[in-house]
Amino acid sequence: MNYWNHIYENFSPIAFKIFGISVHWYGIMYVLALLSALYIAKWLVKHDKLPITNEQLDNYFIWVEVGVILGARLGYILFYDPHTSYYLTHPWQIFNPFMDGKFVGISGMSYHGAVVGFLLASYLYTKKYKINFWFLLDLVAVSVPLGYIFGRVGNFLNQRLTGRVTDEPWGIYAYGHLRHPSQLYEAFLEGFLIFIVLFLYRKHKKFDGELIILYGILYGLARFIAEFYRQPDIQLGFICCGWLTMGQALSILMIIISAGFYYIKSRHTKS
Repeated sequence: MNYWNHIYENFSPIAFKIFGISVHWYGIMYVLALLSALYIAKWLVKHDKLPITNEQLDNYFIWVEVGVILGARLGYILFYDPHTSYYLTHPWQIFNPFMDGKFVGISGMSYHGAVVGFLLASYLYTKKYKINFWFLLDLVAVSVPLGYIFGRVGNFLNQRLTGRVTDEPWGIYAYGHLRHPSQLYEAFLEGFLIFIVLFLYRKHKKFDGELIILYGILYGLARFIAEFYRQPDIQLGFICCGWLTMGQALSILMIIISAGFYYIKSRHTKS
């Protein structure tokens, strides 16, 4: 357990370097997350005999990736970054990976912003190619969660989004304190647990869109719980009542919107 407690002291977030450019474990995990989601989607299409081709999925994958990256970055700038006004007046800097002539990569991505970008890209794709919007989102709802595990493990390996200070024996020393490995809690709650629920329920869904709506509710609940163990963003702290974080506020909004859609869609199905 002692090695586990001090794992960051014996582990580098940089996997390797190519021509002087550092390749971080987080970047590798991000790629694995995307590939795993695409693989699971193709497996579901084949196994469940869903009416969509691999070519359509590959094309959709590109659309969604663009939407997710744009949404995640813009969401972070709007909700979390302390220099929002600077980026809004200097938009060309939003995706600038260089600082003072050195490659530093792009840091700062918002999950909730990624959701908005994903939904917009999905809507535009389904309109252009005449595919059922809600059917496609249900496929995504089952495909994404396991990939999300890679993302959170990447956060852990990259020593980002660390947990709150704790005295639990499984804590990790980071930034001078023993902390919850909250990234791994999130990998389990937001990734593995949600995948199991939706995978087992997928053939019992009552209407197109039910799985993605349930995903929104389940993710919001899982993230809300996990935030109690995750260190609040240093630039924001608690935004209300001495305990509510921005992540929890956005998760509550996500649950409310998802529950509203569930009510509307279920009533429409019954009628």
